[in-house]
Amino acid sequence: MMPWILSGLGLVILLLAGDALVKGAVNLSLRVGIPALIVSLTIVAFGTSAPELLISVNAVLVDKPGLALGNVVGSNTANILLVIGIPAMISVLHTSGCRCSKSYIQMLLATVVFIALAFRGTFDILAGAVLLGALALMLADAFRDARNHRRDAAIKALSDADGLEDVEGADPDMPWWQIVTFLVLGLVGLPLGADILVDNASIIAERNGISEAVIGLTLVAVGTSLPELATTVMAALRKQADVALGNVIGSNMFNLLAIIGMTTLVGDIPVDQEFLEFDLWVMLAASLALIPFVFFRLDIGRLWGIALTLAYGAYVTIVLI
Repeated sequence: MMPWILSGLGLVILLLAGDALVKGAVNLSLRVGIPALIVSLTIVAFGTSAPELLISVNAVLVDKPGLALGNVVGSNTANILLVIGIPAMISVLHTSGCRCSKSYIQMLLATVVFIALAFRGTFDILAGAVLLGALALMLADAFRDARNHRRDAAIKALSDADGLEDVEGADPDMPWWQIVTFLVLGLVGLPLGADILVDNASIIAERNGISEAVIGLTLVAVGTSLPELATTVMAALRKQADVALGNVIGSNMFNLLAIIGMTTLVGDIPVDQEFLEFDLWVMLAASLALIPFVFFRLDIGRLWGIALTLAYGAYVTIVLI
């Protein structure tokens, strides 16, 4: 029973840490005059992707590189279909006011570059350098946008800050120590909760005879996507669609560019044929599924949430079969 109890403990830690990270990120953006979207693309996205990084590096070090690649590819698919789908079933994501088209295009480009490099057969140090270089460009662009926004906010005096003050959980008078505390609790709690959950869920899976490849693409991928799910659920309940979408887009870019890029520094990652024939294309199709919500500003309602969640269920079923 202990693995089941510890798995539940990990889930509780994830939910509490996700709530803390959302509060900290939104109030940080309010205090420094940066849009919540940009904060979610950096601080929130990086924090919620920490479990994938830890697991991928460890997988290569213990000579299980297939687990590292399956973790990233499976997590990116789960991030869109499951992490957007489940919150949408709980509360409609009003994305009509979310302006994340440029970040979304960057995510699509990162996905295409990642797939192209995968067809080389191995993610080696050269492929890692390309991915980390693309990450540096993305971060530079995000910080340039943040700097420009702060300058424009100083000129206009108000605008986005007023919008954030109306968001539930945003407190323009929140002291810096409290903001930092929320961020630290979130950034520390998310990987801790995911580590506890994934370790014990893996024990449960292995005891039931599930293969390493399936564990990587499904159980570990879902487990390491739980920080994104916890954060996105809390963002949806707080009516912060920009944080929800920004978190998913930023996490997917970080998974592709930073996690695999950094992991190649400790060893090569061979690409199995199954990834080239199926899993990479499912990841790309899931990414393209966000087009109506990003470019046509359609709200992600409960029917869309059910459709995305069922699509993920179908994908997992095919992998298990």
